[in-house]
Amino acid sequence: MVVIGRTNTLRIKRIDEVGARLDGGRLGDILLPQRYLSSGAVAGAEVEVFLYRDSEDRLIATTEKPLAEVGQCAWLRVVSVSTVGAFLDWGLPKDLLVPFAEQPRRMEAGRHYLVRIFVDNTHRIAASARLDRFLLDEAEGLEQGQEVSLIIADSTDLGVKAVVNHRFWGLLYHDTLFRPVRKGQSMAGFIKRVREDGKLELTLERPGYDKVGGVADTIMDKLRRADGFLPLNDKSPPDLIAAEFQVSKGVFKQAIGALYKQRLIKIEKGGIRLT
Repeated sequence: MVVIGRTNTLRIKRIDEVGARLDGGRLGDILLPQRYLSSGAVAGAEVEVFLYRDSEDRLIATTEKPLAEVGQCAWLRVVSVSTVGAFLDWGLPKDLLVPFAEQPRRMEAGRHYLVRIFVDNTHRIAASARLDRFLLDEAEGLEQGQEVSLIIADSTDLGVKAVVNHRFWGLLYHDTLFRPVRKGQSMAGFIKRVREDGKLELTLERPGYDKVGGVADTIMDKLRRADGFLPLNDKSPPDLIAAEFQVSKGVFKQAIGALYKQRLIKIEKGGIRLT
């Protein structure tokens, strides 16, 4: 099914001086302007395009990729504010409207905001900063240890909220954050726990031995670049370890313990050294 606001693979029906006419099914023919056509494009071939409405409200196709699609969240910059709302740069020629009704606070030009992209009741693509309308507190289909995509949101007394897979809310507790994060930052994370009420507790550390193995590789790399010695060991303060490796002291201790057992390092009073 052809979906507005998403990337679609469509068949070229014919090509004229304006561009290619794509088979949009129930939406009819859709223009892919000439400037987006490859030199080898022919009728019958399939092309991957994004569908949106241009400044004249015509349905149009483009091979350009927006910063986010319908159903996704993104950290976008306001380029202008008008009498109908704020307009965001989302990587396409026509800026993306956030109506005033979709702004918890009035947006300002030049600032970034975390928004969700959706299709409104007039079939136009728009954005909303009212994320609670779209994101669920109770997750489904996720399990402990699973890797997920995160977008960092607001900080709370308990931790930092994050958008999980563009669908759910999750929480990174302050005492599990061993590297700085900023609002709007996209990164991979992991499900630390799915609570009985369906809420998600998150972590940035890979679970199990994979996590330790990755840290061990980083330690070895840093040792080689530091002439074989680092002034950190199992007695070092957690904040110094977190600043250097962005992991907890427990993970660091497991990693150097594994390296010690492999006889790759020596643990000394003042730090660790390559053997």
